[in-house]
Amino acid sequence: MKVKVDYDVCASTGSCMQVCPEVFEVRSDGYLYILNEEPGEELREKVEQAADLCPTAAISVEG
Repeated sequence: MKVKVDYDVCASTGSCMQVCPEVFEVRSDGYLYILNEEPGEELREKVEQAADLCPTAAISVEG
């Protein structure tokens, strides 16, 4: 699977980081970073939940 973020609509709320800190991180500069763009299948459920909870629908999961 591949994780993508549309940074033009991302509000950096951190909800994704709370659900899946292995993949998402909002740093002290206020921006979201993807720590692992191609996480393993063991993280699929958490990544998909993070995408579903994103208030701006900025996160997409391919594959």
